[in-house]
Amino acid sequence: MNQKTIEIRWHGRGGQGAITAAKIIANAAFLSGYGGVVMAPTFGTERRGAPVLTSLKISKQKIYDLSPITEPDMVVVLDHLIVKEVNVISGLKPGGLIVINSPKRPEDFRFEDFRVATADVTHLAVEAGLPPGVVNTGIIGAFAKASGLIGMDILIPAILAEFKGKRPRRNAKAAQITFENTLMGGLP
Repeated sequence: MNQKTIEIRWHGRGGQGAITAAKIIANAAFLSGYGGVVMAPTFGTERRGAPVLTSLKISKQKIYDLSPITEPDMVVVLDHLIVKEVNVISGLKPGGLIVINSPKRPEDFRFEDFRVATADVTHLAVEAGLPPGVVNTGIIGAFAKASGLIGMDILIPAILAEFKGKRPRRNAKAAQITFENTLMGGLP
């Protein structure tokens, strides 16, 4: 994967912080040696609670293609209920990775030809001291564990910087304990 562009699509609900999570990953990717980073949030008639998405492309080389992601390598889902509302796997490449905030195990999701990782980010974030519903930093930990693209040694400082003055240590703790509690599933 290091010689090509890695495309990641993020699905969440308005107010969950999908865009902030993608931004933190983008900043950390750049700091960890990915010279090409493009983040493209999708704005429209989103409202709190409505499904939203954002796209993130990372590459070791400069990225010239700024077009929307249609065939992602990975999909990150901040709310497992979105899986029933939106076709989150649309265009996902065979063998692609789906990271889902869910209390369910990876094998409970029936996605053919895809790897699935799950973590109960909602519960773990509260355990870390965050208010209920704050899942964006926790999902970063699940993404880090499942993808292996960026280490927690880079992500934790990026989270602390992003949330300076807004519970930075609790947000970092949410990412760390989610990293430690992410379950990985293989292809069926």
